Amino acid sequence: MIENRKISAPFILVGNGDKLESKVLVIDESGLIVSLDNLKDHDHASVQMLDGFIIPGLINTHCHLELSHMKSKIPSGTGLINFISHVVKFRDIEQQIIDEAIVAADREMFDNGIQAVGDICNKIDTAAQKEISPIAYYSFVEMFDFLNPAMTQQFVNQYQEVYDKQASSGNNKKTMVPHAPYSVSQELFDYLSENTKANETVSIHNQETAAEDELFLHNSGKFLDFYEGIGMPLKDLPTKGVHSIIYALANMDPRRKTLLVHNTMTRAKDIEDANDWSNLVYWATCPNANLYIENRLPDYQLFIDKQCKMTIGTDSLSSNWQLSIWEEMKTISKYKSYVDFDTLLKWATINGAEALSYHDELGSIEVGKRPGILNVHTDYLGNKTNIQNVKLSRVL
Repeated sequence: MIENRKISAPFILVGNGDKLESKVLVIDESGLIVSLDNLKDHDHASVQMLDGFIIPGLINTHCHLELSHMKSKIPSGTGLINFISHVVKFRDIEQQIIDEAIVAADREMFDNGIQAVGDICNKIDTAAQKEISPIAYYSFVEMFDFLNPAMTQQFVNQYQEVYDKQASSGNNKKTMVPHAPYSVSQELFDYLSENTKANETVSIHNQETAAEDELFLHNSGKFLDFYEGIGMPLKDLPTKGVHSIIYALANMDPRRKTLLVHNTMTRAKDIEDANDWSNLVYWATCPNANLYIENRLPDYQLFIDKQCKMTIGTDSLSSNWQLSIWEEMKTISKYKSYVDFDTLLKWATINGAEALSYHDELGSIEVGKRPGILNVHTDYLGNKTNIQNVKLSRVL
């Protein structure tokens, strides 16, 4: 019989805001936290004593694992619409290259302390790796029809196959979701609402660029040029004179958990409207991708003031230098220093776990969970904790 492992550190940050001192984690061979004991009740020689402090495994609520082969292929600072054009260019390359990049990126995320991922899927390339990964994946099979109802059924048929082949065994889950307001017709929104279960999370890209709101408010801007360029000119928008988030929410179900992703251009009024629409709204920020593509960050103070349930994502290696929630936390701390460490940790752990409905097992250090155990190699100084040059390592 394998003995339980005992781990302690000067501080254990649970993930939900609680801080523990002089405690020992007793963990079985499966990673289950069996008990949380007082250090004084154990022989110190039997306890693995760590420096710094302990945190639970991190949750990445937004990634595109299937784009991992595009690392360093797309120039930064192009803006979203040019970025999308570059992604299309690098989609079709040798399958072996794609597969090897997916395996490496999955390992990178695990090594960087990531325990669960909300992953966008347009193809089936990632399904095999997800079946064997130590990471729990929530696969969001993303649909779009270019705001063209005549093409809705064609794309539904295409992406239904992708959905059917996505991993859903063990801790893996999957849902069909809309891509973004500027690419999904009312007809496709209706199909997705009718074919999504009440307990599933729905993800959608939201207000990542100024051109998105410009399209819906004024029927003008770079998205019109984009659609013209791909031979599918927009003749008439389903909704005009409103911000894009209003169009999206009007066509989604407030009874489902809804993960709004990026939110770079989101205003206080947009947040109010979303929170009034549902109390199941979560907001995913991908700071390094926002800097990579648009060279700007959301105004996090707006979300803090409205007590939003914030989460953190990495986006893909096509729009990021690495896949690390810890590095995303560093970026927010560096450029938006008013967001304190305890707040960032909550965004990166329990909030993300709740958004993806993994909170029964992940996201916080509690008896009965298998959250993963990470060691932050610095002193915990409360909200003044500086993580810029701090190493993070996986313990379990």
